[in-house]
Amino acid sequence: MQDRPTIPEALQAARDFLAQDLLPTVTDPRLRYHLQIAVNVLRIVEREAPGEEERLRAEHAALRDLLGQPPASPPEDAAALRRAVLEANHALSERIRQGDADGGPWRLRVLAHVAAAVDDKLAVNNPAQLAAFRAEAGAESPGD
Repeated sequence: MQDRPTIPEALQAARDFLAQDLLPTVTDPRLRYHLQIAVNVLRIVEREAPGEEERLRAEHAALRDLLGQPPASPPEDAAALRRAVLEANHALSERIRQGDADGGPWRLRVLAHVAAAVDDKLAVNNPAQLAAFRAEAGAESPGD
């Protein structure tokens, strides 16, 4: 795409068409279900696309720090950045499988990292559920 519509505008137009124009006309339950999934996928992509590279760069830096790797500039290419983050997550998973996070201070760092990663992913994939989890956690806080 070049000027207009922008990618977010095109995604929203497609989502609005499916949700507002097409979905109300569909009576087949299976097709309605699949349309609702498509609408939700478009919502996720609308939230994920803006800031994706920034989130990947932050995750890359956090993983390098957690894994004890020296700070380094993340790859400039988006595909290479995604691969680097995936590889670092695989390395973290392997260390967890080996028992490195079973105790000690690194365990606390891993738990904090995983909790932050889940929050970041829920903020994109299901912000309403994240808000519900936060509200529930706030209600369970001691001293309330």
